[in-house]
Amino acid sequence: MARVREGEGVAHLAVLACEPRPAGSDAEARAHDYAHRVLDAAGFTVSRIPFEYSRVPGRYATPIGGALATATIVLAAIAGLHGRADVALGTCGLGVLILVGFARAMTGDAVLTLPWSRATGENLVATWGSETPRIWLVAHVDSKSQPVPSLMRVAGILLLLLALVAALAAAGVQLAALPHRTAWWVALLLAALGAPPVLASVVGTRSDGAVDNASGVAAVLAAAVAVRPESMFGVLLPSAEELGLAGARAWARDVRPGTALNCDGVDDAGELTIMYSGAAPTPLIQTLATVAPRPPRVRRMPLGLLTDSVALADRGWTALTVSRGSLATLRRIHTPHDSLATLRGEGIDEVATLLARAVEALA
Repeated sequence: MARVREGEGVAHLAVLACEPRPAGSDAEARAHDYAHRVLDAAGFTVSRIPFEYSRVPGRYATPIGGALATATIVLAAIAGLHGRADVALGTCGLGVLILVGFARAMTGDAVLTLPWSRATGENLVATWGSETPRIWLVAHVDSKSQPVPSLMRVAGILLLLLALVAALAAAGVQLAALPHRTAWWVALLLAALGAPPVLASVVGTRSDGAVDNASGVAAVLAAAVAVRPESMFGVLLPSAEELGLAGARAWARDVRPGTALNCDGVDDAGELTIMYSGAAPTPLIQTLATVAPRPPRVRRMPLGLLTDSVALADRGWTALTVSRGSLATLRRIHTPHDSLATLRGEGIDEVATLLARAVEALA
């Protein structure tokens, strides 16, 4: 059974989390160079694969979507409070249709095909020999900052969705000639609470990304070195995860679907967590639960959170994300507080051990 060398993950973390790593930056290239040396020394065949993508979905989709939702709720409430229930309901319906269309235009492979704000990224791929393995360890290298932490952004999205539901309910109640003014004010209150963190979700470079995701890369590197050499598996360290999962989406277009264990966020404290999107990959979850150092929590990916396992699952992969953390972790992610000053790396060996044992069990 795989054994991770004590302290190896912490050593990787100290190198990877010393500076912000925006997608396409020199700092990200230095992190890729470090991972390249580690994997090359372990006997992997390492390559760097460039790809092109649009920065629009990752930079602007969330605040634009928030603005559309907020405008829908406010305009519907104005109409409803002035006695025009029919206009209010029509505004809600049109707003929802526009939001759905916008979401479809910004998600999936749109990040690879949209013609605006084009950029070039680079994925690091490591394999044993020339064969393409069916099992992969994955962790994104890039980092980003936002004016608000991830927890507030997720809460804001949920509040705006509730505000839309409340607006639709208020319009329905008003059409039924029932008391409705309180319902409209509730919708406006929810929108007022939810809009600011969503509108403020613009991308910056002020976070070292220690938890998100230097810790995940450190765990994957430690696990990859610990796995028995005869186990056939690969390592993918994609770029631009923070900009619409662009690196994973680009790579998955050209690779036969397999099994991916994505590692994203390893805090010092918190539950060991397995997350998935779409249909639950039950056999894979059971394998990880069997080899885990302690019983993990299993859950669907929370609304508002995206990881590279989502991009791979969209392409037919059996994929999940392994993390360790709590609500306190989400309060730091994407802020300047996500640094080595607040992360010691005490959970990395545990997660790396889980990943290494899972690869050996699956190989």
